[in-house]
Amino acid sequence: MAVNVETLEKLERRITLTLAADTISSEVESRLKRLSRTVKAAGFRPGKVPMSVVTQRYGYSVQYEVMNDKVGQAFAEAASEAKLRVAGAPRITEKEGAGEGKIAFDATFEVYPEVKLGDLSGAEVERVSTEVTDAAIDKTLDILRKQRRTFAQRPATEGAAEGDRATIDFEGKIDGVPFEGGKAEAFQFMIGEGQMLETFDKAVRGMKAGESKTFPLQFPADYHGKDVAGKEADFLVTLKKIEAQNLPEVNEAFAKSLGIKEGTVEGLRADVKRNLEREVKFRVLARNKAAVMDALVKAAELDVPKALVQQETDRMIEGARADLKKRGIKDADTTPIPPEIFQPQAERRVRLGLVVAELVRANNLRALPAQLQAHIEEMAQSYEKPSEVVRWYLGDRQRMAEVEAVVVENNVAEFVLSKAKVTDKLLPFDDLMTA
Repeated sequence: MAVNVETLEKLERRITLTLAADTISSEVESRLKRLSRTVKAAGFRPGKVPMSVVTQRYGYSVQYEVMNDKVGQAFAEAASEAKLRVAGAPRITEKEGAGEGKIAFDATFEVYPEVKLGDLSGAEVERVSTEVTDAAIDKTLDILRKQRRTFAQRPATEGAAEGDRATIDFEGKIDGVPFEGGKAEAFQFMIGEGQMLETFDKAVRGMKAGESKTFPLQFPADYHGKDVAGKEADFLVTLKKIEAQNLPEVNEAFAKSLGIKEGTVEGLRADVKRNLEREVKFRVLARNKAAVMDALVKAAELDVPKALVQQETDRMIEGARADLKKRGIKDADTTPIPPEIFQPQAERRVRLGLVVAELVRANNLRALPAQLQAHIEEMAQSYEKPSEVVRWYLGDRQRMAEVEAVVVENNVAEFVLSKAKVTDKLLPFDDLMTA
């Protein structure tokens, strides 16, 4: 039987579904009979509850359940018959004038769009690369040394200097009034490592243990604490203790402490370089993929289904609530979260997902088993026991689905870069790592 599909606007369609009333009533009666075998009611033995009682208690809910099932089944069959790719759930409304013994419904829904991919040879993409230099290795070794440094208290006659750990009491006031977060006792920070605002850091330098000082501090206009951003405060600081840091030397003992089998400085530097190269590779890949995806969005023409955008917006709101819960925010489930703040990003995600799916389908860019295995093994090298990590991934379908999604994105990126106008750029190591 031919299905009449009305086009309302762009992606919106409508189908009229007609059901026989006796089919509905027959199914309702059948389900109520099955339910009567197990339902319990005061004054009756199990299985002996009169049908009138069962119908009175459960008739409405069973009727609703049957209608949903039958309408859903009819819609699925009609959509399949018309070869429609339905995007999102249909909106079902009852329709009058169905005729005697029949019930009619209008199903209004959206379909997936036709994705028109432009000529990728005209797309412009900046592809970055980064080298792991000796300076990058030295900087990483300095970080490792700081993670293992020790401290010794300075004599009372010596002032605080860069690289020292200071223990202080402080209190800040704005117009003579204390403000939230502006007071602490026995607070520790490293001088010269950017943990405090520069004015605060400079004020403590040169102070000796037991000394106090008052100084003004202008909070930046973009300071994360909105209540004090752009305002000037007066701080009273008392220096309780100064400790000089002692950094371990980069030698064989240091290499052995980090688990380097050879126990040599050369082996340590080689190990650091391998780890940095692995990290750089993933970061460069992520950055280049982002550039490719931007180019794809610009090159493609399509209408975006509103239903899919709404679904993605709802997922993002759920994610935001989950994040609030992790942070210990009370009433995270009921806190108002305006959906419009997520809609632009949700629409872009849906648009990009449709474009990538079409590109994968049209060019057979699906992830191959060998690619999945290679990707997992590469990720596993960052861990102490790579073989266990590989088994951990292979043993879970959800984790494998996530790996597959990444590999498909990699395939898409390589395909687009092979077609597009690519500008290569050497990105400094520090710029990549701090991006």
